[in-house]
Amino acid sequence: MSAGIIGEPLTRVDGRLKVTGAAKYSAEFDFPNLAYAVLIQSTIPSGKVASMDTKEAERAPGVLAVMTPANAPKLAAPQGRITTLQDDKVHYNNQPIGVVVAESLHQAYYAASLVKVKYETTEAKLDFKAGFPTGYPGHHNEDPGDASWGDPDGAFRASEAKVEQIYTTPIQHHNPMEPHATIAQWDGDHLTLHDATQNISGEKGSMAKMFGIPDGNVHVISLFLGGGFGCKGSVWSHVPLAAMAAKQVNRPVKLVLERPQMFGPVGARPETYQQVSLGATREGKLTAIRHHVYTNTSFLEDYLESSAVPTRRMYACDNVSTMHRLVKLNTGTPTYMRAPGVATGTYALEVAMDELAYELKMDPLQLRLANYADVDPQTKLPFTEKSLRECYTRAAEKFGWAKRNHEPRSMRDGAQLIGWGMATETYPGNRLPASARVTFQPNGRVLVESGTHDIGTGMYTVLTQVTASELNISPDLVDARLGDTTLPIAPISAGSMSTASVTPAVQEAAQKARTALFNLAAGDAKSPVYGTSTDQLVLADGKIIKKSSPATGEKFADLLARNGNQPVVGLASVKPTEDKSKYSSQSFGAVFVEVTVDPQLGPVRVRRVVAVYDVGKVVNERLGRSQFIGGIVWGIGLALHEDTLVDWRNGRIANANLAEYHVPVNLDVPEIDVTAIDIPDTKLNPLGARGIGEIGITGTGAAIANAVYHATGKRVRDLPITPDKLLA
Repeated sequence: MSAGIIGEPLTRVDGRLKVTGAAKYSAEFDFPNLAYAVLIQSTIPSGKVASMDTKEAERAPGVLAVMTPANAPKLAAPQGRITTLQDDKVHYNNQPIGVVVAESLHQAYYAASLVKVKYETTEAKLDFKAGFPTGYPGHHNEDPGDASWGDPDGAFRASEAKVEQIYTTPIQHHNPMEPHATIAQWDGDHLTLHDATQNISGEKGSMAKMFGIPDGNVHVISLFLGGGFGCKGSVWSHVPLAAMAAKQVNRPVKLVLERPQMFGPVGARPETYQQVSLGATREGKLTAIRHHVYTNTSFLEDYLESSAVPTRRMYACDNVSTMHRLVKLNTGTPTYMRAPGVATGTYALEVAMDELAYELKMDPLQLRLANYADVDPQTKLPFTEKSLRECYTRAAEKFGWAKRNHEPRSMRDGAQLIGWGMATETYPGNRLPASARVTFQPNGRVLVESGTHDIGTGMYTVLTQVTASELNISPDLVDARLGDTTLPIAPISAGSMSTASVTPAVQEAAQKARTALFNLAAGDAKSPVYGTSTDQLVLADGKIIKKSSPATGEKFADLLARNGNQPVVGLASVKPTEDKSKYSSQSFGAVFVEVTVDPQLGPVRVRRVVAVYDVGKVVNERLGRSQFIGGIVWGIGLALHEDTLVDWRNGRIANANLAEYHVPVNLDVPEIDVTAIDIPDTKLNPLGARGIGEIGITGTGAAIANAVYHATGKRVRDLPITPDKLLA
């Protein structure tokens, strides 16, 4: 292919490493004298550990240590949001209450089974709805939990058409293929962590505070991540516990969570109970929106699933009320899960919009077009870029929406009921400060480095492609390094913002490195371009040449060889330039779905999906398509499969495994047609790229639910949509 042109489908540069097994994930590093740790977890939801009999475990073969609240080392600054054996309190079932360290993993497991625990129990709060009267406000990052404008109550009462319904979503767990894994080792008061994390810099700072050591004494490495989806964005209990264990036994310690241990101690999407009221004129113009949300949090930390926040950005309406209330339960602390708040919130709002369309006897697409927001409905600011109308038009044409019969149960394929549904998709355009370094190396290659992460999205490839494009060289000559806190700092890989945040730093670092290279060449009497003004020099295929005389030039490696074989480096730290007081940044999309439903047995199958997105400039068409499809598959899971089943008598999760926690598999995933309109958003960043990773899940769940209603005439408002709910 040509030299790294932005948008081209460059194959993953780390693909060969992954398919050959050469890519090393956090649990795969080996060290001399490595010991193995296993968690001991609570079996009650509320109370305290009265005693732990560890004598038999300590005598078991290979055991090096048994850490409990009675003997665990004290941390300098324990974090209240996680449990690290600093006290004997139990806040939820499955909470870590001890750690066994042994010579082998099997010895650690066996010894952990020998520990006898006695509890003093207290009454647990496990009734979600019972907590509604005492629910309290929360906030999500920069978004306040409550925001309203106009007179939504009065406008709703006066509306000519109304929809008022309750929509619920269950607790859901991330379940990445790679479980959480940490290897901790100490060298004096220096801590090195190989950890499965989406936030190496954040983890570095948190661990330094907890152990009372300088930030510079903590080194975090995460070269590859086998999926995270938000659950690996925070420091959970197992990370400091691994470090505590390593310090106690004075050896490197590996702690890898079992699949059942992924349910509880490392976050989940919380349950939501969403009250949505829509009022409109007979012509379909929205006059009132109320979106009020109850969601659970833990007794350790407040986390808000901000489901009503996307409602503030979606449709033009003069009277809007959005509200969130938190309910404390004796469960593990919830956390960010792919498209947090937006996935669950767009489900409720977009199903309510479909219900309003039927109330008005109006095409669901026309209803959305009638309420198209040209500016941010909440802030009244223009968007940095918005082309949602084109998404609607393209997707509807490709899907064949005009052929849809509006009436439920009106379309069949033999005995199967056919349903068509659609929804709007959205996700914020985010960006944070980031740094990068680009180096011309004496070996004729270019190195790009940043302390960002590859969480499966293809960041190694993105950095390679942007560097190659900026320097006009082949991607084959570029190497990328990331996932290490010794590299220039970059933000957490979350919120679909890594590309938007890091690529401007890479571009500027490449420009600085190129300028330094040109200065070196222009000042080198032996260079063919000696004395040439740097603005008259360009790079082409690894050569420094004159614009006016393309035949005059030399390879940059030859230049460096004459100058002591020293690399030429460009380092850049870049902050967002968009003015949030002038613009709102948001991505949008339109998704259309066809489902089949067996009227006798109730199973729903998604038969095809067509979606078109407006996400700014797509840096790599191949990677972008994969991300869109991945999000849509998550939307299928949201609508039809995912449901964490909690025994609410004791807070124990009953399906804490991949056999019984259902996610979409190959047979559940249909033909998926995804495209992006590819209009750069240069107000957000110089490359014009917004994030892709999460928008695909938003709206997709609602589109499936709407298609199911169209097929069956039965409206299921409680996810997931399972056969029993359709046959009831």
